[in-house]
Formats: sequence, C-alpha cells, structure tokens
Amino acid sequence: MAKLSDIIEDFIKDMLENTQKSQVEIKRNELANYFGCAPSQINYVLTTRFTMDKGYYVESRRGGGGFILIRRISFNDNRAMIDMISEKIGESLTYDAACGILDSLFDLSMITERELNIIKVSLNDRVLGSGTNKNRLRAEIVKAILTIILN
Repeated sequence: MAKLSDIIEDFIKDMLENTQKSQVEIKRNELANYFGCAPSQINYVLTTRFTMDKGYYVESRRGGGGFILIRRISFNDNRAMIDMISEKIGESLTYDAACGILDSLFDLSMITERELNIIKVSLNDRVLGSGTNKNRLRAEIVKAILTIILN
C-alpha cells in the first residue's frame, strides 16, 4: 500500500499533467481536508517532492485565503538546466539527493529507465567505497553525466 505522501505527490502531479497550464494553484488546508491529514503533511510533500532539483518551483502566498502555486520548470535551454543542477549539487552529493535528480530526469523523459538504473548503481555507496570523499566523487560523476546527457 502506498504511503500518504506518495498518494499526495501523485495527486499533485496528476493535477499538473491534466491542466492546460504549466502550473497549479492549491489551497493547503483544502488539500489536507481532502486527504484527511494535517496541513503539515502537505508541507512535507511540497518541500521534499517538489523541489528545484526535481524540476518544480513552489511559491506560497498568504492572506486572502492563501494558496500554494506549483509550477513545473521547463528548460528551453539545457545549459540552464545543467547550471541550475550543478549549482544545487555543489561540491558534495548524497546518494538520495543524486537519486532525486536522476528520478526527475527520468520523469522528464530525458533518460530511459535502463539508464536511470545503471547510473544509480554506479553511484551507490558500495560501489564508491567507504572513503570520506564518496559524496564529492558522486557530485563530480553526476555533473559529468548531466553534461553528456543534456548536451
């Protein structure tokens, strides 16, 4: 059975796919009532599943009932995407963060499922060893892979 966070994420992604616009506006409290959860659960999903490195921009407005705007980022220039992701990666990258970036590229149909799995295996902690520089090495590998994929 899927976790509530997964269900909320899929619901929001379906909203984005089924709209004529590249963005959706939601009211956090209404969505929380719909799913029978606390508004903080909606916040958790938004802050962990709809991030810049995953290809989303989230803007929260207060007052007048307030709303949350979720926009799918479209990159017309792959260089902009490479720069944005490289900046986000920085000098060090955990395995989970790398998987988030790769999952986003897969969701955008920029890599195949086979490529996704091959890259994930190559970035695994077991493959990179127990050295203290594995997160730094992982960051460099992901940046290099992105440069090749997106050029």
